[in-house]
Amino acid sequence: MNDVMANDSNLIQGRTGAWEIVLGLEVHAQVISNSKLFSGAATAFGAEPNTQVSLIDAGFPGMLPVINGYCVEQAVRTGLGLNAQINLRSVFDRKNYFYADLPAGYQISQYLQPIVGKGTIILDLPDGRSREVGITRLHLEQDAGKSLHDQHPKKTYVDLNRAGVALMEIVSEPDMRSSEEAAAYLKKLRSILRYLGTCDGNMDEGSFRCDVNVSVRKPGGELGTRCEIKNVNSIRFVQQAIEHEARRQIELVEDGGTVKQETRLFDAGKGITRPMRSKEHAHDYRYFPDPDLLPLELDAKWVESIKATLPELPDVKKARFIKAYGLSAYDAGVLVGERETAAFYESVAKGRDAKLAANWVISELFGVLNKQNKEIGDSPVSAASLGELVDLLADNTLSGRLAKDVFQAMVETGKGARAIVEEKGLRQVTDTGAIEAAIDKVMAEQADKVAEYRSGKDKLLGFFVGQVMKSTGGKANPAMLNELLKKKLAG
Repeated sequence: MNDVMANDSNLIQGRTGAWEIVLGLEVHAQVISNSKLFSGAATAFGAEPNTQVSLIDAGFPGMLPVINGYCVEQAVRTGLGLNAQINLRSVFDRKNYFYADLPAGYQISQYLQPIVGKGTIILDLPDGRSREVGITRLHLEQDAGKSLHDQHPKKTYVDLNRAGVALMEIVSEPDMRSSEEAAAYLKKLRSILRYLGTCDGNMDEGSFRCDVNVSVRKPGGELGTRCEIKNVNSIRFVQQAIEHEARRQIELVEDGGTVKQETRLFDAGKGITRPMRSKEHAHDYRYFPDPDLLPLELDAKWVESIKATLPELPDVKKARFIKAYGLSAYDAGVLVGERETAAFYESVAKGRDAKLAANWVISELFGVLNKQNKEIGDSPVSAASLGELVDLLADNTLSGRLAKDVFQAMVETGKGARAIVEEKGLRQVTDTGAIEAAIDKVMAEQADKVAEYRSGKDKLLGFFVGQVMKSTGGKANPAMLNELLKKKLAG
């Protein structure tokens, strides 16, 4: 654990003074693979129950697991993306416990000798700061099945489609000190996995699940007893769960009680955590090396060959965007969050004003996508069309105000910017004679206001700008209008 101290802004005030939250996250990331970790059964999401189950997945006696080499490669790729130690020798263990949807009675996992050791991840925080959080380990393990409690009023059914699907359990050091840092960690980790193509990061479908370990202490003091909140399935819920659990522990201790080490569930409807079970210790699982699987030995050259295929990852891309395009750290961080978004932006910015392109992607396009709940791949405006709009702004065909009208029409029709400008006649007026004529007309109609302006009411300038804009259908070049208007009003 790093000796991480919370900022004052992260401290929680209790009755007895300030408290510090200590957080560590365990993420179960489903490996992108067409077949399971130890069988050839398919892994497609949403298939009919029990249609993707082999005899191994169903826990039949005498069936032998066969390691899926592609899942191993995906784990190594992820470890390299997290700047982590790749262990050339790792061991699969049996983790023994009973679940109705775990027919073998044990889970094949890794414990003392995982495939990936210590690494790091850099958080991009909302205030523009960055800071490092340690990765403790990444180990491979098989998922359990799923109990279905909503199919019958008195019976529970079991779907084993998910049983045996490969998971990467990625465990952080307890280095985080606020719910905002936990959210930044999950966003960055998901971003890296998506860049690498090792996990789709889809929390709705359960392929990116999070357990949160929360404890509280006086700033810099001894660690408190932690509670684990299981399977929180959205980043917003993770933040809410942390906030509630930290407050609960503080109030409990300040009232003279003690925090019990236990596993808790987050009730999203009530915004509270509640007990699930007493926390098990490792020895409760009776770990032992799986006798059906030899230790996993990796060739260092093979690992190096995977490293050579890694894509440009978010942190490197962010640094390049700042340097090459002159973007702020915040804007660059937003644009590199998803690989597709970064590619879209680069397509818009190529050969153009990069800052202007960034503003239109982040402010206008993201606004539309959020409103329509769409991803960049479903954008109603293509990168080529948005590039056209930036061009029309750059050559003064459009003012900023007209460009917003054109952009809205692009969203609604899917047409290109140039086509809409021609179709609607939205080209801005840059003819000084035309603008002066419009100004003269407004001044003649508003003679009393002109007198007030000339007597010292400078604030009326905005009124005249609005009137002239209205008379020109919003097409007057704003800079030229302001300059000409001031001269004429000055008399």
